[in-house]
Amino acid sequence: MDYLPIPYERFKKDFPEIEKAYEKLANLCHATGPLDERMRRLIKLAIAIGSGSQGAIKSHTRRAIAMGIPTEEIQHVALLSLTTIGFPGMIAAMTYIHEAFEEGPTKHFSGD
Repeated sequence: MDYLPIPYERFKKDFPEIEKAYEKLANLCHATGPLDERMRRLIKLAIAIGSGSQGAIKSHTRRAIAMGIPTEEIQHVALLSLTTIGFPGMIAAMTYIHEAFEEGPTKHFSGD
């Protein structure tokens, strides 16, 4: 695990037992069900876009890049949000995605 956002590092330091439980829950959620890792990653990006969370959008974009998911597919996920969250939300998501492209892929904890 090469990179964790500073707020997550702080959370992990302040509440180590909760962080361990959270990571275990995330791993269980990913392991339960028929979706493969690639599909789960794109869905998690879509959920992040729907929530409007800049940090989550960038994090899930970086994870998708690290998995080798093509740029066009990542952008398509954001484009699909247009008719659900509206133009401003979609443009914001695209902006965060492009920022993540510029920052490059990073490795994250194995959970979510």
